[in-house]
Amino acid sequence: MLFESQIYSLLRFLPYWRNKKQKNALRQHLEMKRRAMPKEEAESLSTAVVSRLESVPEFQEGRKIMLYYPIRNEVDVRPLLEAYQDAKVLLLPVVLKGHKMELRQYTGPESLKKGRYNIPEPIGERYTGRIDTIIVPGVGFDRHLHRIGRGGGYYDRFLKKHPEAKKVAVAYDFQIVDNVPVNCFDRKVDAIITPTTIIR
Repeated sequence: MLFESQIYSLLRFLPYWRNKKQKNALRQHLEMKRRAMPKEEAESLSTAVVSRLESVPEFQEGRKIMLYYPIRNEVDVRPLLEAYQDAKVLLLPVVLKGHKMELRQYTGPESLKKGRYNIPEPIGERYTGRIDTIIVPGVGFDRHLHRIGRGGGYYDRFLKKHPEAKKVAVAYDFQIVDNVPVNCFDRKVDAIITPTTIIR
């Protein structure tokens, strides 16, 4: 009886592991493609994405905005930190143990120090207030607004805790694929902005 129960449990998780394998393969492919982009191309396309982002109501009307610090040729949203530092409350994630994140306010480049993954993070007190808009990075997306992240589940856990916030992803056009493998832990976004289009 115990053996049958174990077999049943394994069968239940087979779709999950198959899904995970597909996600890892797609993640690796898109990561390699993004990292191989020439610096000048990444900068030019990032400028186009940021320009579109500034035009959408989720950003224009949002007072408290969560951004991210880009790594490995991710869409560079850092110009928004300087452009809107005095006009909005800008927040950046701080990585904690247990695949968790907290937020701290960005108050200028002097407020940053490198964190657990060598990514600059704000120093100061934890931010616990409302978030109007979350600008979400990712490795891959589809037109159903599904997302593949870096693989740690940090954003999926965080997004689940903030249903009130608008979730706007930014990506290059090649990061939009026909279908992203998803499971019950994955969180969709409300919109995806690329250099050439806005997907809702």
